[in-house]
Amino acid sequence: MQNYGNVVNELRGAFLKGRTRSVDYRVSQLNAVKRMLEDNEDVFVDALKQDLNKPFQEAILAEIDFIKNDIISLVRNIKEYTAPEQKVKKSPVSMMDKPYLHPEPFGVVLVIGAWNYPLQLTLAPMMPAIAAGNCGIIKPSEIAQATSQALEKLIPKYLDNQCYRVVGGGVPETTELLKQNFDYIFYTGSTVVGKIIAQAAAKNLTPCTLELGGKSPAYIDDCANLDTAIKRLLWGKFSNCGQICVAPDYVLCSKSVEEKIVPMMRQHLKDWYSENPKDSADYCRIVSIRHAERLKNILNGTKGSIAIGGKLEVDDKFLEPTVITGVNVDDATMQEEIFGPILPILNVEGVEEAISLINSRDKPLALYVFSDRKSVINKLRDHTSSGGFTVNETIMQLAVEELPFGGVGASGMGAYHGKLGFDTFTHYKPVLHKSLGWMGEKMGEFRYPPYNKNNISFIRTIIKNRELPGFGFLGYLIFLLIGAAIGVGATTLYSV
Repeated sequence: MQNYGNVVNELRGAFLKGRTRSVDYRVSQLNAVKRMLEDNEDVFVDALKQDLNKPFQEAILAEIDFIKNDIISLVRNIKEYTAPEQKVKKSPVSMMDKPYLHPEPFGVVLVIGAWNYPLQLTLAPMMPAIAAGNCGIIKPSEIAQATSQALEKLIPKYLDNQCYRVVGGGVPETTELLKQNFDYIFYTGSTVVGKIIAQAAAKNLTPCTLELGGKSPAYIDDCANLDTAIKRLLWGKFSNCGQICVAPDYVLCSKSVEEKIVPMMRQHLKDWYSENPKDSADYCRIVSIRHAERLKNILNGTKGSIAIGGKLEVDDKFLEPTVITGVNVDDATMQEEIFGPILPILNVEGVEEAISLINSRDKPLALYVFSDRKSVINKLRDHTSSGGFTVNETIMQLAVEELPFGGVGASGMGAYHGKLGFDTFTHYKPVLHKSLGWMGEKMGEFRYPPYNKNNISFIRTIIKNRELPGFGFLGYLIFLLIGAAIGVGATTLYSV
């Protein structure tokens, strides 16, 4: 096994020499990744097909072009993001000073990718890390073997090896990496492993972002266009064979709504994947036999009724899109995140019961509501906690880069996407630049000993937290002169 301590030290050496400080350098590295994706599109499409039987369209839209669009946005905005003096609001205490934020990279970061979107979830966090000026190690998931091998082979050909490395391997390699002293760790994966990452990071007080998962509920009421709602729900659930961290994990609805939507589900799934989804070019596979066995145990343990699907071939890593009715909170399908093409339906009498059930469990990564009633939508939004909240849609919140993506509680900590991705890998150093001139000194002389309690009223007036009015230049100057005069008077009072 490679000596990862030496690797981290080499990267830190390059970072400390300022190799990644230049904005032009960062842009060149971002564009190199974009070029890698364009030059090797067929390689990545083929690898994703091998790992997950991922259809061409999903490989392009959800993996390759997703990253390319992230890069385009970062390059377009990087000068604004990296401005060395970012203004902050002034108060009376700082009105003669120059307070600002100075963005600086953390240093050497570790990005650990996930297997369900093995290209996107490995590279998407690394792009803002590069834009922010960090060096880093990229650790793809060994479970998606073909994609991991492609990244291990291609990244060294495009990225600067003095600043960026790829580490392959499995648990032993990841365990050894976590023993090193990184400046930031970004992990995408399960809550169980997330706890291990957090414990390792805590030993060195390393900040980290954990993009985890959980059981994301979808509440459906008797809305006006149930057919559209069900298509969007099914697409979010069964894309990538249900192996999506923000996939709807279970449905909450009344019995009467269930009776309406199950036939719709059956028809749409047939239209999309045919009578035999195994032969469909548009339906993915479970990533491994081990995960197929896990899903088999869930199906064998359910006390509900399989209303749709249920056909499982473990050796072929195939499970039909499956819908289960008659489920309760103690069912096998409700004990852990399913992360596969199984959709249980739980009956609730109304939104209050749904809220109570959701709040009795760990906070989910996403919460979906399908309704055209504003009161229902707002009640769910305001009385539950989740990483994100999406109305009348699934998954598409990830495509809005202005919206941060991340969990809360057991579903994760920290967030990224868009500007927030850059912020995640950036320390905004607060800077206060004061003048040594006489006016500012006179206004602040009241802070020096010997103290005089008779000046408390004056001091409170000066330091009171208030918003400065919008002055023109002349008005601002007059205000400063008045303040200076008060300061001189206060100084005189000290000597009395």
